[in-house]
This record gives sequence, C-alpha cells and structure tokens, in this order.
Amino acid sequence: MSFLRFFLIFVVISFVLGLVFYSIEILDEKNVFLIPKFWVMFGFQFFITLIAYSISLFGMKKDPSTATFTIIGAITVKMLFSMGFVLAYLLKINVNGVFFAVQFFSLYFLFTAFEVYGLLCNLRHQNKT
Repeated sequence: MSFLRFFLIFVVISFVLGLVFYSIEILDEKNVFLIPKFWVMFGFQFFITLIAYSISLFGMKKDPSTATFTIIGAITVKMLFSMGFVLAYLLKINVNGVFFAVQFFSLYFLFTAFEVYGLLCNLRHQNKT
C-alpha cells in the first residue's frame, strides 16, 4: 500500500471516526461523556500515526532486511510519545480517569490497528515478489 493510498483511506476512516465522536459530543448535552480537549487528543493520535507509518514505510523501502526493526522502532516511539502525551494531559487537566482511558485507548488502538494493517499489506506485497 503506497503512502498516498494509506493517507487517503486513513483520512476517510479518521473522518468517519471523528463524525461518530462529534455526534456523541452533540447528543451529550451535559458534556459528561467526552473528555475536555478531546479533539487535541484526536489530532495528536492522527498525526503521530501518520508519522510512525511514514517512518516505517521509509525504512521498509530503504532496506527490507531491517524492516522489522524499523517497524518496531516506529511503533515504540509512537507509544512513548503517546505515554508522554498522557502524562502531560493528566498533569494539566483534571479528568475522570475511566472516561479518559476508554477514549484514549480506543483512539490509540484503532489508529494503531489501521497502521499495522497498512504495514502488513506492504509486507505481504514484498513476500509475493
């Protein structure tokens, strides 16, 4: 899967996911369900996933023999930056821990699952040639 194709599909999936969360925000009159600054977290996860996929794809194309190390490294860096974001977020904003955990991990795992799917498509393509 090329970067352009991944980017287009990723934007569409992120848009649909954003619409789901936006509809929850609109329907929730008391602002109880979504955490404060949810869209900052959404944008952070979106961009960190794009960066991690770009690094992984670049590493796979540059040297296929070290592709595994590049992929694991990019996903590890993404996880570390996400943990730093969580720390900074929780120190700055007082929030319900359960709601934060559910919303953060739902975004993190959905974006990471799509990133891994895109990378597996590239690896599958390399194995066929």
